Amino acid sequence: MNKTIQLPPWIRRRVQPYSLNDMSKFVSDKKLNTVCNSALCPNRGECFKNKIATFMILGNNCTRNCRFCFVGKGKPEKLDKDEPKKVAEAISELGLKYAVITSVTRDDLPDGGAKHFADTIESIREVIPSIKIEVLIPDFAGKNASINKVVSAKPDVISHNLETVVRLYPSLRSSADYQLSLKLLKSIKKNSKIVTKSSLMLGLGETENEVYEVMDDLRAVDCDIITLGQYLSPSKKHSPVKQFINPEIFAKYESIAKDKGFFSVASGPFVRSSYQADKIINSMKTS
Repeated sequence: MNKTIQLPPWIRRRVQPYSLNDMSKFVSDKKLNTVCNSALCPNRGECFKNKIATFMILGNNCTRNCRFCFVGKGKPEKLDKDEPKKVAEAISELGLKYAVITSVTRDDLPDGGAKHFADTIESIREVIPSIKIEVLIPDFAGKNASINKVVSAKPDVISHNLETVVRLYPSLRSSADYQLSLKLLKSIKKNSKIVTKSSLMLGLGETENEVYEVMDDLRAVDCDIITLGQYLSPSKKHSPVKQFINPEIFAKYESIAKDKGFFSVASGPFVRSSYQADKIINSMKTS
């Protein structure tokens, strides 16, 4: 039986009820999904208050079963061919200047949903030509043709999360492949100048040295941005938190990541891959 770890003060101060405001109704009325709700992001109250959301395309059911993720599992929904236009319209109505689009993993689709990503990017640009677009993509089972579809649509940022250290993949991400994910990030840089980004959840049992090894692996494939945040177990059925990382350690990771050559770093208990994504890009150092 896993022993419950008491929340430390720096977590307790931020975890609090939030009011479902007009933003929640707006997304519901548009019949769209957000990773904010689907993954129980602890920052959703703040983001919704500011009318910001990370839209999640390709349905709400994932074909994989990662032990840390609250996103729905099971039979995937039928692909909504109108979804790219719906997302574009929603982003336009919200007046966003920076859009973040992610998805569930769809191993059932021949291209993993890559064309749907490309269509969404193109639909957004048709409505708001000046907008910056970040996509957080699955691994597409390593299919180069799928990766190239997204690259060809020319988003400003392509993010793909390693999530945890390589040793923990068998127990936490048995359907994913650490090396395949690195290869994906490398291929993006090989074929474009698109900014690349990845993220780690901490507190799942990793060691500091393992975190540094991930940083080195990401820099070896020219990944530009890394974000590091505290894992919070979404339910008793999911992998438990093994450790709450002290904010001082997060600050240490940020400093070391910058020393290793990342152009932008976000590191803290409530940092998430898509949280304040526009600010992370604006803080990029290119020299």
